[in-house]
Amino acid sequence: MKKIVLAMLMALGSLPLWAQSNAAAGNANFEAERSRLAAERAAIDARFEKERAACYQKFAVEDCLRDSRKRRRVETDHIKRQETAINDIERQRRGAAELEKLDQKAATRRPQDTPEKQEEAKKAQQDREQRAADHAASRAATAAEADERRRQLEAKQKAHADEQAKAAQRRAEAPAAVERFESKQQKAAEHRASRERQNAERTKPRGAPLPPPPASPASAPSH
Repeated sequence: MKKIVLAMLMALGSLPLWAQSNAAAGNANFEAERSRLAAERAAIDARFEKERAACYQKFAVEDCLRDSRKRRRVETDHIKRQETAINDIERQRRGAAELEKLDQKAATRRPQDTPEKQEEAKKAQQDREQRAADHAASRAATAAEADERRRQLEAKQKAHADEQAKAAQRRAEAPAAVERFESKQQKAAEHRASRERQNAERTKPRGAPLPPPPASPASAPSH
């Protein structure tokens, strides 16, 4: 029975803290929990539709849709884990109740039961407890492995998306970079040409001075 309780505590880890305490105390209303999770799922879907409509009004539509789908997937997975935990706890409680009945039956066993039959019944009960505990532990381990694989996949997808975004940005900026380079080269060429013209003007030889104008007849001396 202790193993069944341990398996139930492992399953409780997927529930919110307040639900864990209620479930551990045995007074959890699982139908209410399922209704709450269904309402959360509906709210997630409604928000996703609003985000999806808003994404189409943005320039980077695919990036926006990808981020929105990722948020929806993470939140939906969290709800699924809680639903699985509720199902596991209910199933384990039913198993515990059956084991309790067997305990009571064993406690009130018939006087004609031999010690061998009593030992067989005890061992059969222990085997059932072990199988139930192993099953619950296996489900918990499988869920943990699935979460780890999901996190690794999301990390790879994010790295790939970031690289694609950087590549797209480089492609988008390439024409502008080429234009800036060509403009810089043209300005440099114009600057060199301007300096060469200035140097040529400074080194150009000056022409010979003009001869003085001839004297006019009015200024010639009289004899």
